[in-house]
Amino acid sequence: MTQENTTATRKWSRWAGYGLSGLVILFMLMDVTMKLAQLPVVLETTVQLGWPATTVNSVGLVLLACTALYAYPRTSVLGAILLTAYLGGAVATHARIGSPLFSHTLFGVYVGFMLWGALYLRNDRIRTLVPYCR
Repeated sequence: MTQENTTATRKWSRWAGYGLSGLVILFMLMDVTMKLAQLPVVLETTVQLGWPATTVNSVGLVLLACTALYAYPRTSVLGAILLTAYLGGAVATHARIGSPLFSHTLFGVYVGFMLWGALYLRNDRIRTLVPYCR
């Protein structure tokens, strides 16, 4: 691969990573907004999942902090780790109550793949840490 192709590929992957990160961040901010607004559907769903409705605000603030860390480039890896933990809790909660596997239980895994995939595409150090071999 020539130097020109490598530079073009790097530029393309970086922009794709930022775009994918933007989607993850927008999704998380939508979730935060719904939690902090204490929409009735969020409160009902929280209770159905086995959590007290009073936890919605604190969970929303934790999610906001993790998302902010992920959105800021210098702390994006820490934010990704914390968001992965948050999503793991969501997966565990859905597994505990027997939610449908592919649509509910694994949804946090899908989002986790997206957020780490976005970091992989935009961050040279992540690509060095987890190399892709052809």
